[in-house]
Order: sequence, then structure tokens, then C-alpha cells
Amino acid sequence: MPVTTFAYAADETVDAVVIGGGAAGLNGALMLARSRRSVVVVDGGTPRNAPAEGVHGLLGLEGVAPTDLLRRGREEVRGYGGEVVVGEVISAVPAGPSAEGDPRFTVTLADGSAVQARRLLVATGLRDVLPEVPGLARHWGHDVVHCPYCHGWEVRDEPIGVLAVGPASVHHALLFRQLTDDLVYFNRGAGLDEETRERFAARDIRIVDTPVAAVESTGDGRIVGVRLTDGQIVTRRVLAVATGLQARTEGLAGLNLPMQDLPGGMGRHFATGPGGITQVRGVWVAGNATDPMAQVGASAAAGALAGAHINADLATADTDAALAAARHGS
Repeated sequence: MPVTTFAYAADETVDAVVIGGGAAGLNGALMLARSRRSVVVVDGGTPRNAPAEGVHGLLGLEGVAPTDLLRRGREEVRGYGGEVVVGEVISAVPAGPSAEGDPRFTVTLADGSAVQARRLLVATGLRDVLPEVPGLARHWGHDVVHCPYCHGWEVRDEPIGVLAVGPASVHHALLFRQLTDDLVYFNRGAGLDEETRERFAARDIRIVDTPVAAVESTGDGRIVGVRLTDGQIVTRRVLAVATGLQARTEGLAGLNLPMQDLPGGMGRHFATGPGGITQVRGVWVAGNATDPMAQVGASAAAGALAGAHINADLATADTDAALAAARHGS
């Protein structure tokens, strides 16, 4: 996508700016645009699922390429008058409210352009943090997977290895055991009690306690196995890892949005209430930025709900302003 800039003048105020052009952001923008709201989507162009070949578990669009899904989403938003801008948000801060006390925000891009908005929908998504194992990152999204529901069918019956990163990896292993009879659990010093070892043995999950040194690859770039510190190579075709899940917060510090930690030190996300509302008046959050476990369909649904809530909030504010003007005129 070519880099674009705001079509609105700096002194204009749009109803909403959506920060993030993934499923949550685009669906939120779609709801707003269909409600005849002026809405701008700022798309950084780096979706979380970019390495994936297809989106799975999305009814009616099973297997659609992520790029195709987002392209169609952008076209649909634009078809209702919404604007989609490709750029990086470097600042989103509260501005002086309207005379009636309605919130205002200023969103500035890396190219220096800026736009004023009455409401913000943060849909920046998250960043997957992989363990620092040599040779692992190059396979991310292909032979290295994280979600049994997103990628499980595609790796069924393969020799799969689970790289432990903490307590969450135990349940991760049980989910991937549903997909293959050949599963190896690389403990990586995470610690396993005797009951867990017994449960793994009952499901024929092999445990490797020797530390992992690196991931080995074939000449054509596929995983061939996991090399241990003693030199042994455990043959594997697929590796599953529960990644760290860090909400993307770049450019948003000025909003002072509250955040929460995930259990077990697995990540950090924005704290929200019903419909994605936050403690900062006029700001909503939707998608993986607040719900790290949500798949594409759930993120899109959350964006739609947040968009509807924003429109309802704007409708109330519009009515309050009209009433105040009518009373002042009388």
C-alpha cells in the first residue's frame, strides 16, 4: 500500500480516528462509517498475521489470505466514506474539549500531518515475543506456530515439538497432542512436577529435559530438528511455542491508558471494560491490544461492538450539544 496522509485539514475535527488497520480496527471503522460518521483509520501496515498463509476459524472466509482480508476490509470502509491512511502514529494526546465539554484528541503521524478527533479507537494489536533460541525466529508463522486453532489442522500428524516457556506451555502441549501422535516437550528448565510428568506419559508425550541449543534447518529453509546442548538432534518438523503477548503501545503514551499483566508473565495488554471502553473518556480499545487470545473473528466482532458504542456515545453528545444550543437560543 502506498503511504498516504490525512485528507482532512488540521483545523477540521473528525468523529473518530481508528489507530490500527487490522480486523478490529477496520470493523470498528466500518460500523462508524455506516452510521455516517467521519472516520479515519491509521494503518501501520504491519499486521500480526502477515507471515501466515491463511486465516482459519473464520466462518465463511476459511483460509482467506490475511492480505486479501484486509484489502477487502479497506475497500469496504472506503465504500462508506471512511478514510484509510497508511502511516505511523507518533503521538495521540487529549486536546482541549469543545465548549460543551466533548472530548477532543490530536493524532500526529510520522510525516508530521495531524488530525483532530472526537473519539479514538485503539486497535494496534500486539507483538509476539519469541524465546531467544538460535534459528527459531526465521521460521515464525510457518514451521513455528503458536495457536492450535489458527494453525493446528495444517500441522496435523507432523512430528511436533513444544518449546516450553513457562506454566502455560503444559496446557499448550495437551492441545497440540490432539493434533499429532508424535509430540515432544522440550522442558527448557521450566520445571515439571511429578503429576504433570505422569499426565504427559499417559498421553505418550515425550519429555526432553536436556537444554535446547538451537533449531536446525534444511537447505531449503524447513525445520529439521532441535539441537540439544549435548549435541543430540531431536528430529522435528514443526515447533509450537506460547509466545509472549505485548500490546503495541507506540505513540500512545500521552493517552495514559491503564494496562494489565497477563498471568505467568506472558505479556501485557490494555485494560478495558464492556465494549472496549477505557478509563480515559473518549477512548476505546478493541482486538488483540486488549484481548491477546482473540482470533481474527473475535477481534473483528470486538471492533464492531466498540464502533457501535462510540457511535452511541457520539449520538448522546450531539443531542446534548443541540439541546444546549436550543436552550441558549430560546
